[in-house]
Amino acid sequence: MPFDSTGKISFDHIYTAPDPRPFFGTLRRVNYEIPQLAKPYFAKLIGEHPAERPTVLDVGCSYGVNAALRRCDATMDDLYAHYTAPDVRALTHTQLIEADRARVTDLGGAKFYGLDASAPALEYALSAGFLDEAIHADFESDDPDSTQRKLLDDVDLVISTGCVGYVTEKTISRIARGSRPWMAHFVLRMFSYEPVADSLAGLGYDTAPVEGVFRQRRFASAEEQTQILDTLDAAGVDPTGLEADGWLYAQLYVSRPEGAAELAATLATSEQEG
Repeated sequence: MPFDSTGKISFDHIYTAPDPRPFFGTLRRVNYEIPQLAKPYFAKLIGEHPAERPTVLDVGCSYGVNAALRRCDATMDDLYAHYTAPDVRALTHTQLIEADRARVTDLGGAKFYGLDASAPALEYALSAGFLDEAIHADFESDDPDSTQRKLLDDVDLVISTGCVGYVTEKTISRIARGSRPWMAHFVLRMFSYEPVADSLAGLGYDTAPVEGVFRQRRFASAEEQTQILDTLDAAGVDPTGLEADGWLYAQLYVSRPEGAAELAATLATSEQEG
């Protein structure tokens, strides 16, 4: 597979298929697991948000993976087993949608919106019932239109599990300008969250990191690892015991207008206790 501009293997081709089977089949081979690690943190934030039924916007949602984990009461291993099973791989597109809709059990909790540049991925996530609304847009280049702005104004919590670094402060600040939602972004250590935090500070946000690091996936090749280690070295980030051992790692940042440090500490404490 080719490399993208950051030095990582490009997985662009798996985000444009009409359904998630190529996505899960490919990412299973590199032990992509960060949505599973993020799940309890997102659940904690949803539970602590003052909105009675929070609306969650997943930035870079692809096929609605974070929503599916919650709505299907599933793990990443469950989803990998499902989408790579021979009988599921043999289903038609319509049959797969029907099978996935049958897996959805939690429709009374948080509402889930998805933002992504891939129309096929969004269309599938909507059809399967993983998402309630989809925003097909590139906010790196354009401001939200009136329809998109109306949806963004409903959002209480913004989440992401790997898009920051490709998506910049341009997108995040455009999302934040309306309802001033809470935010929780898992950001690869090769990328700096500082430009996003600075942009949000101009909108009245505070930002704090949550203690600890989180494995995203294994490196797809020795060449990819070498390139990422070079990127980390240039950024002054020490990979010892982390990326040097074969995995990409992320850090969780929480941003909100009411102050973020106490919430970040609560998230770290609650996970340690759990």
